[in-house]
Amino acid sequence: MGRGKIEIKRIENSSNRQVTYSKRRNGIIKKAKEITVLCDAQVSLVVFASSGKMHEYCSPSTPLIDILDKYHKQSGKRLWDAKHENLSNEMDRVKKENDNMQIELRRLRGEDITSLNYKELMALEEALENGLTGVREKQSELMKMMRTNERMMEEETKRLNYELCSTKRRW
Repeated sequence: MGRGKIEIKRIENSSNRQVTYSKRRNGIIKKAKEITVLCDAQVSLVVFASSGKMHEYCSPSTPLIDILDKYHKQSGKRLWDAKHENLSNEMDRVKKENDNMQIELRRLRGEDITSLNYKELMALEEALENGLTGVREKQSELMKMMRTNERMMEEETKRLNYELCSTKRRW
């Protein structure tokens, strides 16, 4: 028994639409893998769901940038321009900066310090001392505020007690 043809139009029921999307996405990714293996073709596939989630497949051992370059040469259309190259470089720079900050944070915690030389250890010690000074200053400031609030609360309590006593005497 064969399958009947379906009308190709948007599926209105969101649950049915999600199931169909999932099955067909998996099917097209499977077909991309098969054509890569069977025909020694280079395939790149990117699918975006209506939710914005991305699914992709790229032929093994073929970087996506190589496939894009081939596409540019064959079609003459530029998908990856200088703006994107600059953004890619900026992302690499930010990733490297993030890695360096992670290393610095571990060192501030006292981890990964075995590779540091004397000057780096001295600089780390100074940074920690400066941080500790800042923490102590903030702590002192908060303690002063708490004492001031405590005094104000005591004065308010005394005033309220006085008013309460004077009110009781009148009655």
